[in-house]
Amino acid sequence: MSNKSCIRVFADVNQIKKCKKDILTNQKQFKNLSNVLGLAGNEVRFKIIYLLHKEGKMCPCDLSDVLEMTVPAVSQHLKKLREGGLIEDNKVAQTVFYSLSDRYNELLLPVLKLFKSKSFDNA
Repeated sequence: MSNKSCIRVFADVNQIKKCKKDILTNQKQFKNLSNVLGLAGNEVRFKIIYLLHKEGKMCPCDLSDVLEMTVPAVSQHLKKLREGGLIEDNKVAQTVFYSLSDRYNELLLPVLKLFKSKSFDNA
């Protein structure tokens, strides 16, 4: 194991100030993005996102059948996704249908398109 350390001859003070300002300016976006990625980073929740993207809307019972999970287990994931703003619910009679929220489409759609391209199969 090599011991790599940082030995700085001189600090680019302007670069450091600029980067600190940039981080502060984008703090809200960093928090929102990390929350979204944290929610979508769970395999089951990502499968739900994928299914809702592909099918448009689904109810917890259908998701339960597809994912071979109990309805309460699926509902817990749906609750987290809904609270995080990634999905929306719409009640029709006795059934609640879930669909992707438009709020994070710009972030999620490029990732979901990878399934069509298969470009990450060997990753």
